[in-house]
Amino acid sequence: MTETVFLDAGGVLVNPNWSRVAESLHAHGVTVEPEALAAADPHARRALDHPDNLRAAGDGSRGWLYLDLVLTRAGLFLSEKTGAALRELREYHDRHNLWESVPDEVPAALKRLRGMGLRLAVVSNANGTVRSVFERIGLSPLVDLVLDSREEGVEKPDPRFFALALSRMGARAETTVHVGDLYEADVRGARAAGIEPVLLDRAGLYPEADCRRVGSLAALADWLEARE
Repeated sequence: MTETVFLDAGGVLVNPNWSRVAESLHAHGVTVEPEALAAADPHARRALDHPDNLRAAGDGSRGWLYLDLVLTRAGLFLSEKTGAALRELREYHDRHNLWESVPDEVPAALKRLRGMGLRLAVVSNANGTVRSVFERIGLSPLVDLVLDSREEGVEKPDPRFFALALSRMGARAETTVHVGDLYEADVRGARAAGIEPVLLDRAGLYPEADCRRVGSLAALADWLEARE
């Protein structure tokens, strides 16, 4: 029986604001449509999802490697212009958090999960601004707890981060599932903590994954409901 659901933030509950990214690139002489960036996003995340990238110097470095991968996948050449735009975006991210776009399905899915009696915690590798951005975009009332790796001093896949979340929620590993979009950080980390992992694979890029996969948060809710 599932009692608690841990959720990653980026790629699960929030995405980068691709309109803001496109506007910044345009201001530096680089033209790309937000839709092209959004289409490149899942492929960039899949390319990022490798053990070597987890050894990069913290989640902040991985975040900007990911944006480089998005631009490349969208057909752009990395240059001084793209570099200037990304520096501008990083300044915004450090203050406000660029991951501020909420997929349409998210609010309804969170309400449905809570309506099923589940307790929800956000367990995110982030830069210390997840709590404030969730308040700004209206997601805070829909979850019970937000843990940000920068604030806690530990990040996924370290099982200590999951153990901390369990402790804060008063939850048990055996009745908790963790939902994330990266196999190396989310699936491996949750398993190391004794928590059942669920991989959110909206683009179907992980056919080989040895864990439960769902294509949407609605499908997650369906699965949890069916197994009760």
